[in-house]
Amino acid sequence: MGDILIVDDERDIRELVSDILKDEGYTTRLAANSGECMAELEAEPPSLMILDIWLKDSDMDGIDILKIAKRDYPGVPVIIISGHGNIEIAVAAIKQGAYDYIEKPFNIDQLMVVIGRAMETSRLRRENVALKRREAEPAILVGQSPAFKAMKASLDKVTKSNGRVMLSGPPGCGKELAARYIHANSGRSDCPFVSVGSASVEPERMEEVLFGRESPERGIEPGLLEQADGGVLFFDEVADMPTGTQSKILRVLVDQTFQRVGGTEKVRVDIRVISSTTRDLAVEIREGRFRQELFHRLAVVPVEVPSLDERREDIPDLAEYFLETFNKAQGLPLRMLSDEAVALLQTMVWPGNVRQLKNMMERVLILGEAKGTIGPSELPGTESPAPKEEGRVVLSGSLATLPLREARELFEREYLLTQINRFGGNISRTANFVGMERSALHRKLKSLGVVTSNKQGGRIAYLDSTAG
Repeated sequence: MGDILIVDDERDIRELVSDILKDEGYTTRLAANSGECMAELEAEPPSLMILDIWLKDSDMDGIDILKIAKRDYPGVPVIIISGHGNIEIAVAAIKQGAYDYIEKPFNIDQLMVVIGRAMETSRLRRENVALKRREAEPAILVGQSPAFKAMKASLDKVTKSNGRVMLSGPPGCGKELAARYIHANSGRSDCPFVSVGSASVEPERMEEVLFGRESPERGIEPGLLEQADGGVLFFDEVADMPTGTQSKILRVLVDQTFQRVGGTEKVRVDIRVISSTTRDLAVEIREGRFRQELFHRLAVVPVEVPSLDERREDIPDLAEYFLETFNKAQGLPLRMLSDEAVALLQTMVWPGNVRQLKNMMERVLILGEAKGTIGPSELPGTESPAPKEEGRVVLSGSLATLPLREARELFEREYLLTQINRFGGNISRTANFVGMERSALHRKLKSLGVVTSNKQGGRIAYLDSTAG
């Protein structure tokens, strides 16, 4: 049911409470002074601690132990007991974070009620942490493109270390998923993953959100740093962090300690920090909006997350994965994409990257047919402006105004560039799809004024040499 640590300098009290709790199915540990108490806490934090406020032959009293327990073991509820009770002591204990206060001689039934409530609170907290971890699962990365494989290889290397990682890339490319992948495959996977939306928190509240606060009225309220203790703290869009907070975070990264807002004692945490940004931090540093020292602390291992345009070969696999996920998670119909729909997806513009593709697949399943394959006409933004006659192609305005030779060249150029991008710069696959020999495709590209540029991330980028 739970492990309860009983701390009292009176042997009879310790053993009496222990026997009663054992009869109720609990396991117990006993400590007669502050030294034994701290040794038990360090060996294994209990599910609950019952703590006498006055301890003979001890270096610390109950309030001192309570402060340390709430600082280093915030998830452990503490019930204070005392034979010299008064309202001031009770208030002081509650302010320091005690779950409740009971005077000696206490009623056993009353004690069991308080213990039951405290254990339930502890259980709910643990379940909440577990729920947050489950929300992050599964941290599955999908893709086979060269750009994707290069990124994943970098992520796999950093999972085994505690080094700080800076993930950069355009909006919607999957930076938080990459951070969750690192966490899920690291030695901290059983501990929390806490995300901080640097842009979503008001600047004047950022320190309170991160460091927590202490006040006479509300006691101790842990911040996100304490909630992430043992696990990962993810700074999403770190460039949006207020400059004042940046200097304080820098100090936390140096010695892993901080003070709550309104507090006086240092709180120690063990966290791994992962950050993300869509901005060029070198520019932010030059403009004085981001501290260079903080950048060097956060970007120990920089990892670039590619845009969807850089990994178009992965679009079919990603789309299929999203369709299956929405079927399992939301009960939406399980449908497959037609070959024509897949080809169209690979030629579309994706300013929103993977997030945009995911949203499109969800929209198709919600608004589309209940069964059958998904055709091009069901993809948002591809609806025809007017009905077409069977076997007839409607020309765009620009093509319709050109002489035949120029229109044909323009069409061939755009068509081949689209197919090359679709297949990630792979000439062999492009030639096979369009029905040409590889050498013939090279000659055609040259005749159309299309020349190769440098290779990047395994892709060959093709540019129109005649474009102004």
